Amino acid sequence: MNSDEPGYIQTWEKGQLQEKVQQAAEILQSCTLCPRKCRVNRQAGEKGICRTTDQAFVYGYHAHFGEEAPLVGRYGSGTIFFTHCNLKCNFCQNFEISHKGMGKPVSNMELANMMLGLQNEGCHNINLVTPSHVVPQILSAVQLAAERGLTLPLVYNSSAYDAVETLRLLDGVVDIYMPDFKFWDPRTSDITCGAPDYPDVARKAILEMHRQVGDLVRDASGLAKRGLLIRHLVMPDGLAETLEIMKFIATKISVNTYVNVMPQYHPSGDIGSIKSLRRQITPKEHAKALQYALEAGLTRIDQR
Repeated sequence: MNSDEPGYIQTWEKGQLQEKVQQAAEILQSCTLCPRKCRVNRQAGEKGICRTTDQAFVYGYHAHFGEEAPLVGRYGSGTIFFTHCNLKCNFCQNFEISHKGMGKPVSNMELANMMLGLQNEGCHNINLVTPSHVVPQILSAVQLAAERGLTLPLVYNSSAYDAVETLRLLDGVVDIYMPDFKFWDPRTSDITCGAPDYPDVARKAILEMHRQVGDLVRDASGLAKRGLLIRHLVMPDGLAETLEIMKFIATKISVNTYVNVMPQYHPSGDIGSIKSLRRQITPKEHAKALQYALEAGLTRIDQR
């Protein structure tokens, strides 16, 4: 295999991608794709937390220049924004998409054509945004696209609320994992997402992601080719417990992990009575979060 080729090329050539497509499709009959484990028959039109049956919904797709530098390059990251979500944070910055369902259903062939279209535009990668609930559809689309000449790295851009069993289906398919490690405290993830298990799930998921792809590897031009890139959204009043997350990344994942400590939180969605979420973070709070990362020993920090 050419080391510059995405992992899914070899997986497809060996016939293993088709096996993964079939395994993932079977899960939809009693869906346990994500930690919610709704066990609805999505192939029969039943809907669980993610409100998605056997057909993916897409809000839009385009070259995106607001992502991390290793993804954007000169021509942008080829983002595909999936509608709905399995985590559903009440402060979601894309509330209309994740909660209210803005978007349209697409066939797996249409999804494959989106990937190929982004490649034709010159994008440097295919960036799958909020993919956790549509892994079977993605696997099918990747196979169809690979058969038609897709050669870009795949980016799995998730909330980290991912089941390890599902991530294992993506082993040899996804080249770059980009999870957002959101919270350390189960109480915070419970009141914001109704998912008290989120911190434990995220830790296990990110460990599995790193096992598959390792630390972020960039080519001579600085573009990401393979590896793990972790995002962390800094929250008002320290709700995310950034210090603990940075310590975990440095000691349990890798001190060479590429991390984006993000300052763009702003009140959005349906934050209800949670007082801390009613304001943006301050420059001081962001600076403190960056200091936590440095104190933990992390040095590969996104510089935007």
